[in-house]
Formats: sequence, structure tokens, C-alpha cells
Amino acid sequence: MASNTFSDFRNDRMSLKGATAMTTAKQTLKRPRDGCIRLVPLGGLGEIGKNMMVIESHDDLVLIDSGLMFPQEEMPGIDLVLPDYSYVLRNADRLRGIVLTHGHEDHIGSLPYLLREVKAPVYGSKLTLGLLKPKLEEMRIAADLREINERSRVRLGPFTFEFIPQIHSIPDGMALAIETPHGTIVHTGDFKFDQTPLAGQRVRYDRLTALGKKGVLLLLSDSTNATEPGFTPPERIVAESLRELFKRAPGAVIVASFASHIHRIQQIIDVARETGRYVAVSGRSMRQSIRVASETGHLSVEDGIVVDIHTLKDIPRKKICVLSTGSQGEPLSALSLIASREHRHVSVKEGDTVIIAASPIPGNERNVSSIIDRLMKQGAHVYYQKDHRVHVSGHASQEELRLMLNLIRPQYFVPIHGEYRHLRSHAELAYEVGIPHRNVFILENGDTIEITASGVRRGPSIEAGTIYVDGLGIGDIKDVVLRDRQHLSQDGIVIVVIAVNELDGDIVQGPDIISRGVTYNDEELHAEAHERVRNRVLKLTQQDETTDIAVLKNEIKNVLSNFIYEKTRRRPMIIPVVIEV
Repeated sequence: MASNTFSDFRNDRMSLKGATAMTTAKQTLKRPRDGCIRLVPLGGLGEIGKNMMVIESHDDLVLIDSGLMFPQEEMPGIDLVLPDYSYVLRNADRLRGIVLTHGHEDHIGSLPYLLREVKAPVYGSKLTLGLLKPKLEEMRIAADLREINERSRVRLGPFTFEFIPQIHSIPDGMALAIETPHGTIVHTGDFKFDQTPLAGQRVRYDRLTALGKKGVLLLLSDSTNATEPGFTPPERIVAESLRELFKRAPGAVIVASFASHIHRIQQIIDVARETGRYVAVSGRSMRQSIRVASETGHLSVEDGIVVDIHTLKDIPRKKICVLSTGSQGEPLSALSLIASREHRHVSVKEGDTVIIAASPIPGNERNVSSIIDRLMKQGAHVYYQKDHRVHVSGHASQEELRLMLNLIRPQYFVPIHGEYRHLRSHAELAYEVGIPHRNVFILENGDTIEITASGVRRGPSIEAGTIYVDGLGIGDIKDVVLRDRQHLSQDGIVIVVIAVNELDGDIVQGPDIISRGVTYNDEELHAEAHERVRNRVLKLTQQDETTDIAVLKNEIKNVLSNFIYEKTRRRPMIIPVVIEV
């Protein structure tokens, strides 16, 4: 189960050194020579999630973000997906600090795991560190957390970091202006240019323009919405839609959103208050985000609006608003439990309103659709996605990306944060605004960029894979294990147990055939499979009494696999067990 918290892993004492030893051995990239600055993306390119970028010189290394990705459908049993940060572990003696752009899981989620292996100060805004701190506490990790704001300047080795506020779907997001010996690098973080920002938000056009006039060597810019034309709609339209839906809802209102979307949570609470509804919160990560944001001053909640979820039974349904997790269809999230009629305190009745105030992350569409169907079957009116204006993106669309390129006017450009189609589309926008093709680099995780006094060029590549978290296991799940799990989930398993005499090879017992996930109680199929395996084993042992056990297992596997495919057109996993007695 994917989770927004780390409590399931708090007692884990496994060392990542052993888990990443295999990939570390392949990391042969030498440190940059004197006078060279190198960028090494370890995650976030060619994918949505697990953002992690190294900027390093000969003697110093700084990490920008340390995120995770939630598992996709083809990753059965996996809880979290982390970037392979063995390159950072290998160079831990040069690590001067970790700089965070904002508090989303895909930018801070792998830090608790990394900080068990390395010690370095972590720099982030007030809310970002506020969201990170409980994750570290749950895993009993002591870290050096250092708060920054837009007036801060942090020097780490030869790099000086300046922080520029950005508008995103979480407060306190920052762009980074990094002064290096060879020029300024700008890392946008996640952003959009909202022309009607909410209270407390603003775009520092003046600072971005000043950087462009001064001269920017290299721009690294968010590409998530690079395929979307026009401008991303402003956040304010969501409040208008929510207000209308709340007013006309005859029963209870249930709203699912990202726990980290503090602006959205504030809008939901405000609209609930305006329409005379009490707010009950369901989902641990949602409660934690509300607590942290309230403590840091990023969320304002009037006394008496938020009530304990246990008291809902005493409140008229037309005065109820439930704020829940589960906007991505996570199997054991609050909204999923409500849809399955398994939530202890919240149920859906005919005429209730459910609002999913988020868009599905790629790979989650099927789970979200399933929840919508189940809610509708219970009589709920369900509103979701752009059609009902209950969600807008926190990422810049094409016109905003062009504007960023024109404000910064970089000499070189690297699109970041997105799948390959997003990176490619963003590169096309850079060509349109006048950046030469030779100065635009579309990278994959593990590719490098080297900056010297003579310019910017591609450097050598390293392997940049993934670390899978599965229960208490971290890094011990490899691709071959995932393939086995996929195989089992699709075609099932057949186990064949047979005992043979170790002297003459005669069958002493069996073969016994046990199948799971192939057919249900098909006695005729099992009987014929039994005969085929038995006849094959007898033929082999009669020909040669000293038949090797490995050969015998392989023959059993082949004959049974071919037979089952002939009868069912399935290829289950075959596990032969041969016992000599």
C-alpha cells in the first residue's frame, strides 16, 4: 500500500549500504576535475516523481531535493519508489548540504531514508521543514534542519544559493538562483504564474527579470505541463466552483484532496464555513498537514469549524463536510474506505456530494475511476477533474513556460521534472524563443552536464536506477522480483512435488500438483497433468537411472508448461520440487 506517512517503517533498522551495493559498484564516475561544475540528475527526468539533482565541484557536492514516487500498477507489493542515491552515499564526504525547493512528497519523500546514511544540513522554507520534521521523527532520525526564506543567502562550497518565492500547489515553494564560479544557474522548482494569486502568494517578476538582465548561464525549468497550451487556470476558480457545489448539495459533502495542498484545504474550510457546514477530517496525513500548516501560519481555521469525526452522527447531514485523503484512489485511503462502505465513521447516502479536488497522477486513473463508480452506485453525486472546475494544476503551461524563458533569458537550457514527452515539448518552446538547439539538453536520469570556463557540455553518464521499499525491506527488491510478482498476478502458480528413489530413480510418491490462480478445482485438468508429468519422469529415469535432479526439474517444468498452455492459453509460474528418498 502506498502511504503518505512513514510510520510503517519506523522500526526498520536495515542498512542501505547492503541494499545498494550492487548499483554502487557500477557508479564509476570520477569527481569533477578542478574548475569544473557538474550537474547529475538522479531522478525526475523521464518520469513524474522522485526528483533529485546533484550539483558538484571537485571538492564539494550539494543535493537539490530528495523525492519519491508512489508505485505504479505494474509494481505489485511495492510501497514506495526512491531514486538510487548510491552516488550520494559514495561521495558523502563531499556532501555540504541538501536544499529543498518545496514540501511535496516527490521532492522530500526519500529524505528520511537518505538521512539514515549521511549527515548534512537540510535547508528549506518554514512549511517545507514543518512537513519534513514529523517524517523524520517517525523514523527516529535526528537531522540538522535550517530554515530559509527569500532574504536568505546560503553558501555551500563554491555555490551560493538565493531563494525566490514561487506559486505552486503548496505554499513556501522556492526557485533557486545558484551563483557558481562560471555563472548563475536558475532552478525554477515547481511553479506557475498565477495572475490572480491567493492571499500570501506572489510572483517575483522583478527578481526573475533582474536575474535575466544580469545574465543566467543555465536554466533548469519545470516541464510537467509543457504539453498543455495556454495558461494554467488560477486557483481562485476552484473556490468559486466549490462554493456553488456546497450551496446546492442537499446532503453531506465529502471532499478528497492532496494532504499537502494547503491552499485547497483553506478554500474548502472557508467555503464550508460560509455555507454553514462543520468540517471533519479523515486521513492521518491530512490531519498532520493541517496541524503543521496551522502551526506555521499557512492555514487559518476558526474555532468551532473543525469537529471530531466521531461526532458526525450527531450533526445533520446538510451541515457536514468531510475533508479526506484518497484523491489518487489509494486502496486503504479514507475515500477508498468510504467508497467500499468500510469507513468506521463516514458513509455515503443517496443525494450526498463527493468532490475529488485533484487530478489522477499518471498510473492512478483506474483506481480513481473505480472509486467514482462505487460512490455513484451508492447514490452520490461525484464531481471531479477539469469538467467541474474543482481542480487546477500547480504547474506552468506553455505560455507561462515561454514567459519564464523570456524573463530569465538563459544561455543554456535543461528541461526537468517530467516524462520524456514533457521534456521534449519544453525543449521545443526553448527553440521558439531563440535558444540555439546546441544549447538545449534533453537529459535522462544519470546523464550529466559539465560547466567550465569555456561553456556547457554533456559529460559522462552513470547508472541511475530505483530503490524499492517493500514493507521493512528497502532496496532488496530487484526488477526480477517484480517480474515474478507480475507473472504470479497475471497467470498464477503451479507447484509440482515428486519423490524419487535416489538409487534407481523410481517414483516413490507423486507427482502432487498444487495450483493457485490458474483454474478452480479442475480435476480433469489436474489428472491429465499428473499423468503427463509422471510419464515424462518415468521415461527419463528408465533411460538413465542417474538423471541429474536439475535436468529432471527442467523437464517437468517444460512438459507441464506446454500442457497448461495447450489447455488454457496461460503460462503460470511452474515450480518443480524433486525430493530424493
